[in-house]
Formats: sequence, C-alpha cells, structure tokens
Amino acid sequence: MDRFTSGFADDPFDKPPCRGCSSYLTEPYVKCAECGPPPFLLCLQCFTRGFEYKKHQSDHTYEIMTSDFPVLDPNWTAQEEMALLEAVMDCGFGNWQDVANQMCTKSKEECEKHYMKHFINNPLFASTLLNLKQAEEAQHNETAIPFHPADDPPRPTFDSLLSRDMAGYMPARADFVEEFDNYAEWDLRDIDFVEDDSDILHALKIAVVDIYHSRLKERQRRKKRYPKEVQDLYETMRRFARILGPVEHDKFIESHALEFELRREIKRITNFCSARTYDHLKKTRDEERLKRTMLSEVLQYIQDSSACQQWLSRQADIDSGPTPAAPIPSNSGRRSAPPLNLTGLPGTEKLNKKEKELCQMVRLVPGAYLEYKAALVNECNKQGGLRLAQARALIKIDVNKTRKIYDFLIREGYITKA
Repeated sequence: MDRFTSGFADDPFDKPPCRGCSSYLTEPYVKCAECGPPPFLLCLQCFTRGFEYKKHQSDHTYEIMTSDFPVLDPNWTAQEEMALLEAVMDCGFGNWQDVANQMCTKSKEECEKHYMKHFINNPLFASTLLNLKQAEEAQHNETAIPFHPADDPPRPTFDSLLSRDMAGYMPARADFVEEFDNYAEWDLRDIDFVEDDSDILHALKIAVVDIYHSRLKERQRRKKRYPKEVQDLYETMRRFARILGPVEHDKFIESHALEFELRREIKRITNFCSARTYDHLKKTRDEERLKRTMLSEVLQYIQDSSACQQWLSRQADIDSGPTPAAPIPSNSGRRSAPPLNLTGLPGTEKLNKKEKELCQMVRLVPGAYLEYKAALVNECNKQGGLRLAQARALIKIDVNKTRKIYDFLIREGYITKA
C-alpha cells in the first residue's frame, strides 16, 4: 500500500457491500484501484486486517472514498450537497421546511439560500445549461428531415364499383352500410302485436316502438336531412356560422327544426279533431245540393201541378227526417220507365257516381253520354259558352234528354251558359 488517494463517495444505494465481511459500507471506505469491474470495496476494518481475496492483494493501489469535503461552499460537504438535491427532488422546490427536516443538518433558511445561490443563480450552471440547450438544438437541426409534399395516393374512378365498395355505399338503398345505432331494428324483429297480449305487454311493445322512432329521428338528425323549409333556413344561415360558432349554430338550426316538427304535429292533431266538423258540414252541403237538384227537376215540369205537389211533399219529408226519395213522374198520366242497368256496359268505369245516376235516369248508355259530353265541352270551349238551342242542334236525341244532359254539365261545371 504505497499510494493514497481520495475522491467522491458513490451512491450508498448503488455500491455493493464490503467484499470482506459483506456489511453495509459507511464512509470512509476503501476501493481497490487495480481490481474490477465490478469495483472491489472494503470497509476500514477489513482493510486494516489486510484482507486478500483471489486476485486482490493487500499491496494493491487503493482509494479512500469519502464525501466529507467541501465542493461549492466551505460550510457544505459533498454529502450534504447530495442530500439537499435529493430532499428538493422528494419534497419539491419551495418546500424548504420539509427539505430541512429531511436533511436534519441544516435549517430552512440555509437550505433555501444555498440552493438559490449555487443551483439557481450560479452563472456556471446557467452557462452550462445554455450550452446543453444549444447543443441539443443543433443536434435536432442536423437530424431534422426536410418536408417534401407527397403525391396523392391512387384513387378509384368516381362512381365506379370499386369506389362504392371502398366507401361502403349501397346504391340500392341510396345510403351507407353503417348507420348511427346501426342495430336499432333488431329490437323490433321479435315484436308481434296479437289480441291475447295483456295491457302491460301491449304498452311495453308500444314503448319499444316509440324508442325506435326516437332512434330514427336521431339518425336523421345526424345526417342533416331536414325538411325543405328547415333546409332552406340552414342554407340561408350558413354564412352566420362563423359569428355564432359551431355549437350555437347547431342549436339554432335544431331549435327551428323542432319548431317545424311541433307545428306540423299540431296541424295534424287539429285536422284530426276537426274531422267531425268536416263530416257535419259535408252532410249539410249534400242536403243543399239535393234540394237544388229536386228544384231543377220540378222546374222542368212547372206546368204539371201534380209534379209540383209531389215535390213539395218530398221536401217536407226531407225536412222532417231522412227518408228514401221517391222518383218524380214526368207526366201524371204515364208511368215512368225504370232506371237503366249499367252493369257490363262499356265505358261505365269512366263515369263518376253522379254521371252514372244521370245515365240511369235518362236511360243513356255510357258510351253515348261520353260522346255527347265531349262534343258539348269542345263546342263550349270554342264559343266561350253554350246555349240549350246550340246543344240540341249539336246532338240529335230527345229534347228532354238533351235538356237534362245540358243542365247536368252546367251544374257540375263542365260547360258554361252563353
């Protein structure tokens, strides 16, 4: 042992135990300079006994490892410097009371003053950090890869089969494969409404259907398939989206879509509730039309007192209550012919209900009536109006039948009087 040196002690948690007695090493201890790696360490007791092991001899060069010497400040040893750094790392910067409690050898003010002086405001460390930062930036600049714009990847032809397959588009359904809540229909596949269902089961099935409808509405909302009125508003208000912001703009459009749905639902409910009023008014209009028809029939035979009397009787029966209307005879001394049976006659399917009644009463086949009607309508369109004499000259049939056809077409609005 002819040479003595000293140096920093290693981290006690990183160095191995004493090779002689396997005890934990405390400072100071001895490190053989000729054996290793790993380093051959001995405690002072084994070193003074001259411990030798395999290649290690007692006359090898050695180093005494200790940290009981100043580094940055004469009042601070290297061991205390390391303890301060560990305490700041454990307790956090600024918690100086906790740092002092962990060190146990320095006060709170001493720890803060020493750390700020030698590790924060030290120009040596600042220049070292600056050099490290500049070296790191230079390394990044040297290893940076320049950006070059790449060409677009190959794309399939627009509207080709390959493009549709890649996009997941189904032309037959005019939609995409994946929908929002794509399996919402699965909840309805086993539902069947039967008469034997209890009230609770029936209500549950109705609730499932309502839930499914709400999912469809959400699916439609995500596709932005608004009604035409809302879509027009959406296109008009698109220019203001940058002012409102995306969330506020969507809320604005959704609120108007909800308003439109509510108005349409209210209109539908209102129409449903007014159906009874509509039926009552329709019945009243039909009765008034029947009265006018009966009056026109009586006016044809104004000279026949018995026909007028019978019409007054029928009018009294209608006012008193619904009774089957009896036919008015065309002449008091002659029986009226029975109505014509139109079953199987060609052209019957082209007539409406009133035209069928006219053909039955006048005893006119549907084909002939359609020809007379077309001739009268065409002549009325040419002349701007039609008189009864012109109608009689145009169709050569019984004058009474011509008069009834002429009156019927005027009453229904097919022709107008000249």
